[in-house]
Amino acid sequence: MFLRSVNLWNLAFYVFMVFLATLGVWDVFFGFEENKCSMSYMFEYPEYQKIELPKKLAKHYPAYELYLYGEGSYAEEHKILPLTGIPVLFLPGNAGSYKQVRSIGSIALRKAEDIDFKYHFDFFSVNFNEELVALYGGSLQKQTKFVHECIKTILKLYKGQEFAPKSVAIIGHSMGGLVARALLTLKNFKQELINLLITQATPHVAPVMPLDRFITDFYMTVNNYWILNAQHINFTTLSVAGGFRDYQVRSGLTFLPKLSHHTSALSVVSSAVPKTWVSTDHLSIVWCKQLQLTTIRAFFDLIDADTKQITQNRKKKLSVLNHHFIRHPAKHFEENPAIISDLTGTSMWVPVKVSRWTYVAYNESDKIYFTFPLANHRKIYTHAYCQSTMLDTNSWIFGCINSTSMCQQGVDLSWKVELLPTIKSLTLRLQDYPSLSHLVVYVPSVHGSKFVVDCEFFKKETRSIQLPVTHLFSFGLSSRKVLLNTSGLYYTLELLNFGQIYQAFKLNVVSKCSGTKEEITSIYKLHIPWSYEDSLTIAQVPSSTEISLKLHIAQPENDSHVALLKMYTSSDCQYEVTVKTSFSQILGQVVRFHGGALPAYVMSSVLLAHGGQLYSLFSAGYCLEYAAILDKEAKPYKVDPFVIMIKFLLGCKWFKELWDLLLLPELDAIVLTSQSMCFPLVSLILFLFGTCIAYWSGLLSCASVRLLSSLWLSLKRPSELPKDVRILSPDLPFLTVALLVISWATCGALAILLSYLCYLYKIVHLQASLINFKSSQSVNTKHSRRSEKKSNHYKDSAVHPLRVSAADAEDSLRMHSVLLNLLAWVVLLSMPSLAYWLKNLRYYFKLNPDPCKPLAFILIPTMAVLGNTYTVSIKSSKLLKTASQVALPLAVGVTAFGSAHLYRVLGFAFVPLLLHALCNLM
Repeated sequence: MFLRSVNLWNLAFYVFMVFLATLGVWDVFFGFEENKCSMSYMFEYPEYQKIELPKKLAKHYPAYELYLYGEGSYAEEHKILPLTGIPVLFLPGNAGSYKQVRSIGSIALRKAEDIDFKYHFDFFSVNFNEELVALYGGSLQKQTKFVHECIKTILKLYKGQEFAPKSVAIIGHSMGGLVARALLTLKNFKQELINLLITQATPHVAPVMPLDRFITDFYMTVNNYWILNAQHINFTTLSVAGGFRDYQVRSGLTFLPKLSHHTSALSVVSSAVPKTWVSTDHLSIVWCKQLQLTTIRAFFDLIDADTKQITQNRKKKLSVLNHHFIRHPAKHFEENPAIISDLTGTSMWVPVKVSRWTYVAYNESDKIYFTFPLANHRKIYTHAYCQSTMLDTNSWIFGCINSTSMCQQGVDLSWKVELLPTIKSLTLRLQDYPSLSHLVVYVPSVHGSKFVVDCEFFKKETRSIQLPVTHLFSFGLSSRKVLLNTSGLYYTLELLNFGQIYQAFKLNVVSKCSGTKEEITSIYKLHIPWSYEDSLTIAQVPSSTEISLKLHIAQPENDSHVALLKMYTSSDCQYEVTVKTSFSQILGQVVRFHGGALPAYVMSSVLLAHGGQLYSLFSAGYCLEYAAILDKEAKPYKVDPFVIMIKFLLGCKWFKELWDLLLLPELDAIVLTSQSMCFPLVSLILFLFGTCIAYWSGLLSCASVRLLSSLWLSLKRPSELPKDVRILSPDLPFLTVALLVISWATCGALAILLSYLCYLYKIVHLQASLINFKSSQSVNTKHSRRSEKKSNHYKDSAVHPLRVSAADAEDSLRMHSVLLNLLAWVVLLSMPSLAYWLKNLRYYFKLNPDPCKPLAFILIPTMAVLGNTYTVSIKSSKLLKTASQVALPLAVGVTAFGSAHLYRVLGFAFVPLLLHALCNLM
């Protein structure tokens, strides 16, 4: 039914498409750094104390629970309520466990022990029964309302205490962060109940897979509220993304919508977080020790000493989060840091007049101030750069104002320092500090520890080098190279023309060193100025280091900044930097940003094949093999030009007004453009990938039918071909009604699956009957298969118009091969709600709301009729031509409106199925 029609050229093409798709998928799932997160461990056995909820609340939400985390003596003490700490509520995400709170809860407990419980946090966690809310959005509103009740219950636990909290901090993982943001949309919710929101790997912009309208409606409600009320949201929000290791939620989705970027919202990728500097996957972001330590340090710095709760000062909260998550100066946080510091004491003052200076400190008994007069350096150089390998939190670099050789007070420049994994560094543009006469570097007395301090003065022109990236379509065959042949400590490479998400490059840094035997470390930092998604690479030189260059967020149109590669180098080494396009990583970006739209393009190809099959039956009187009709009909030029033309016309005012008058939804291509997600030729690539998937899924379904039919013949008596065509068999009404009842009483997706299995059973039965018939007949091999088919077909049709001949059965199987694949994708796209229903079956027998119920009431009788449909019964139908012609507009509609709203695909798919079934009656 399928293998006989395989064309070798087509097969080679589809194998090549599989190869390209595999390159992209491999880059998404494996093309990233190894997991560098340290595991966080509990020092004592974790305990989860269930908080008793009001009976009415527990009855209304039987699947949900609230827990208090504790360990050891802390857990024993807090079994007796009320509580005395600072409440933090953890919200798990899709299929997440309430026990995921243990990592951050344990670290917070250890930190409280270190300060003798002067302050401590009480970590609560909600049990959402590990619901699959990323697959089914019908329970998101219910979760939101339950969290509201939990917050009120938590605050009651502190009633009567001296420093009773009036609000809680929330940490939301994945969809839990979205639920936290949705609290503001509740009518009776008071913003004052939340003082801080930290989300981890939460897709704020849009759902990863918009599988039902409940998810997209929920997102629209939340994001519209936050955009329209951005200036009135009082609490501070921090969104942390996992980076490229998180292939479940790409980091671009975690950045809060642009219009809500008011003064109390920050978005950052974990690879850019100081003292973390690692990418995390979707699960490790909740237990990554580096990130959780950073989070807990921020929590303790947010405490107000007067109220012993998290501060209500928005400015302080934002300062703390910037300090710990954006730029760390290698100093402890101070709300009002002293700008002027005293430089008095018995320290030595040593003047330094050279432009490049290195000092190795080891067992120093005296404190030393090294002074760099700036007057002469200003005439020659534009910048000063200093770095130290001593990563303590003390001030170490100052500026003297109008002094000759030493000063009693200096401007503390340590707050301008940037902390890096192996050094802390400071770069000063001299013209920004015209009042400074000297730069002062402080070296404390040390015993037993060795560190190195380096300083240099340089001209920006000699250290800032432009490196244009290679063209997108160079496919890695060409490269561009720069050589850093001057001995400096710091360079910046401006990566020109690098600002789109579809760009991806391999950057190779080769270092060659001379005159040193010690291990030298260089740091290469990719700095993206329009979003906090920096990444660091540490290299032991001499070496050859490969760095991937690709983006989570595209450069905004009105942004003129340039992406930079900051190189913290060794003066004993020379560096050669080469950049070239990475074709595999470009494919990875296509899969990463648009992989979720592939089912829409698969369905578009199958719809075109289905329409072509019906037209072949109408015009020629027979059906083609699945591979042949797919190759003939599934062409991108049939779909893409219409989508492009509609997008262009929507730019015209009159067409947009007409579009809105007809109440048509927004074009998905425009939605993607607003998110800077449109690639050159991306629609063509996705269509080819979709056609490739349709091809191989068709091969799989046809092979499965043949395998099942063979199994049928080996287990049961040989079947016979049906003697006549009966659209309504005796058992059909009963079976249809039973499935409709199942759909109404339980889950629509379950009824759709059962209907599909019944349909598959009939196709397997027909295939087995045909195989049995052929094996029992002597076939004349002198004539060609096509002529034999036609002669038999016309003879049978003339003598027995309602009987099914072997030719009719074979022709019908070719027709059903397309239907089988089309229905398989319909069933596949309806399965998420079934998975959710099965997981929650012990709590709810009926899925409510059910996204598939309306579709089920149409598809169940449709599939019942299609199971008894033969080509001989529909080829003379007056509706056949219309059914074949409707496929093209539906295929266009699927790609135009279903690529960013997958649930709409089912709405387009049932139309040709219904028309096909009606061909039996008209």
